[in-house]
Amino acid sequence: MTATVMTECLPIAHRLANAARPIALNYFRSSGLGTDNKAGEGNGFDPVTLADRAIERAMRDILAADRPGDGIMGEEYDDVPSHSGVTWVLDPIDGTRAFLCGLPSWGVLIAANDGERPVIGIMDQPFIGERFTGSLLSEDRHSVLDDASGKRVLAVRGTTALSDALMCCTAPDMFTGDEVPAFASLSGQVRLTRFGTDCYAYALLAMGQIDLVVESSLKPYDIQALMPVVQAAGGIVTDWQGGDARHGGQVIAAATPALHEAAMSALNGA
Repeated sequence: MTATVMTECLPIAHRLANAARPIALNYFRSSGLGTDNKAGEGNGFDPVTLADRAIERAMRDILAADRPGDGIMGEEYDDVPSHSGVTWVLDPIDGTRAFLCGLPSWGVLIAANDGERPVIGIMDQPFIGERFTGSLLSEDRHSVLDDASGKRVLAVRGTTALSDALMCCTAPDMFTGDEVPAFASLSGQVRLTRFGTDCYAYALLAMGQIDLVVESSLKPYDIQALMPVVQAAGGIVTDWQGGDARHGGQVIAAATPALHEAAMSALNGA
């Protein structure tokens, strides 16, 4: 995969986010969400709304027209195989439960994967009007926040000790089995733990507002767009054992190597 090919993906990623914004805003805090439960009767609640489907269709239409050889992995529709080496990883609304409740912690997630890792990532929050963009391209590495006040470069803060760390997580019920006491152990060692943050937590980490995000049960489309945003800001994103996080599952994002190591040790019972 050449750098030129991936560089061409950055403006396309912004086009996808631009297309998603008005659709999301049309449905957010409205009565016409048309919510279905993907989990099925008696299997919990995994919501999908008309907004999720409409946004993903709009983004897929753009890619079909402008990048027909690229692959697509999206939450709501079937995968499209890649013939170019590039795969777009789309989560039209990450945080659908927050979306349903009218909370602004959801976001539109867009990643461009070069076949080995997500190289470009966008987390767009249409209601607040914030767009977080991460690029790991060697000639244009950056993590920026673009909002009404303009653009600013993002950088994680230098926290190294768990006792000083602020940690976020979407929900405690994402942990099962041995993960429950592992997370409880880590939570007991950090300064503060907050729940209900969804994808916005990773943006806060890149901004230098918090220090740790620890989650589990993630899908690839939940994390791939967020990895470049955090990594280009100087942070680290891995699984709980320090491996590749792009497949989802157990994920830990940390501001510094020392904090990452300490959090992994706590989670793994060291």
